[in-house]
Amino acid sequence: MKPSVQPVTTPHDVRRFIDVPWHIAALTAAPQWAPPLRQTVRDALDVRRNPFYRTASIALWIAERDGRPVGRIAAIENAAHNEFHGDTTGFFGFFECADDPEAATALVDAAADWLGERGLTSIQGPMSPSTNYETGLLVDGFEHPAVFMTPWNPPYYATLLEQAGMSKAKDLLAYQLTFGAAGLQLPDKFAKVADRVRADQRVTFRDIDLNHFERELATCWDIYNAAWERNWGYAPMTRDEFAHMAGELRLLVLPQFAFVAHVGDNPAAFILVVPDYNVVLRRIVNGRLFPTGAFRLLMARNRLRSGRVMALGVKREYRSTGLSALLMHEVIRRANAYGVTVAEASWILEDNALMNRPLVAMGAKEYRRWRIYEKAT
Repeated sequence: MKPSVQPVTTPHDVRRFIDVPWHIAALTAAPQWAPPLRQTVRDALDVRRNPFYRTASIALWIAERDGRPVGRIAAIENAAHNEFHGDTTGFFGFFECADDPEAATALVDAAADWLGERGLTSIQGPMSPSTNYETGLLVDGFEHPAVFMTPWNPPYYATLLEQAGMSKAKDLLAYQLTFGAAGLQLPDKFAKVADRVRADQRVTFRDIDLNHFERELATCWDIYNAAWERNWGYAPMTRDEFAHMAGELRLLVLPQFAFVAHVGDNPAAFILVVPDYNVVLRRIVNGRLFPTGAFRLLMARNRLRSGRVMALGVKREYRSTGLSALLMHEVIRRANAYGVTVAEASWILEDNALMNRPLVAMGAKEYRRWRIYEKAT
C-alpha cells in the first residue's frame, strides 16, 4: 500500500506533526539524537505568535503508512528573504522520515507543489523555518552527539532527499574546539595581530547586561544585520523576530559568554556561546518542559563545561582590522578560565574563508557537516 500524505489543518494535527520524530526508530534508538523540546518546535510553527510569520507562510504535511506516521515536512514561503535577494526561492524544513523512499518523495513533492503554486521556482532546505533557526541535513559526523540547537539525523536521510530529485546547494561546517593546556592555541601571527588591534584601536569587551535587555537587544540586532547581510542564505530578521529569539535564550545564556566588542565607543562585533544543553535534553526523552524539564535545564546552566559558539559577527568595516583574531583570543581566554573542555563552532559556510582559515590555523577540527539541498519546483 502506498503512503498517504495529509495536510495539517487542525491543532490536533499540529500536535501529531510535532510528535512524528518519536515514531522514527532511527532517531529514538540513536544515542546521538537529542529529543527536541516540543514547546520550542511548537513556537517555531506558531503563525500567530512567532514574528517570523508576519512576512512568511507555512504549510505542513504528515506521511502515514498503514495508519502510522512515517514522516513529516513543512513548506515555507519567506517573503522577506525573496525581497532581500530578489529571487523566487521556496523552502522546506522540519523534515523527518523513516527509511521509506516513497514517503519521502511524496512529502518533498507535496512541499514543492505548494511552493510552485505560489509562483516560487525552486525549493531549498532543510531550514526550520529559516537560516536563523535549525538548518541543514547532517551528511558527515553522524557518530558525534548533536550539540544544542543543531540537527542530527541518520545517514539515510541524504539518500531519501537525493532520490526525491534534490542536489547539493551549500554545505555548513562545524568545528570542534578543545580547551586547556593541550587545546586551542592562537598562532603567533594571530596573537601578534590580536595584541596590535587591542593596543591600536582601543578595543574593549563588555559582557551583555541582561538587566538592560532592550538596550543590548538593539546593539546586537544592529551588529547582526551589518555582519550577516552578505552571507549566502541570509534571511533578514525584523527587530521583533530578533527579540523573540533572544527572549527564548535569555535564561539560558551565561553573561561572560555573550559579549560585545567595542572599538572606541562603537559596538563592532558580538559573540554568543551557549552551554550544550543537549547533555540535559537527552535525559528529557519525551521532549516536555514540564513538570521537571525546565528545572533541569536551569540547574545545569552553571554546571555544564561544554558549549556551542552560536554567533560570531563582525561589522564589515572592522573585518580587515584583525578584530576576529582578537575575538577568538578572548573566547579562548574566557573558556580556559571557566574550565570549558570542548565547544562546537557552527554553522560556518564551507566557502567562508575568513572564518574557516583562522579556525584551522588554531587547531580546530572540522568534525560535522550539514547540507542544504535544492531542486526546481
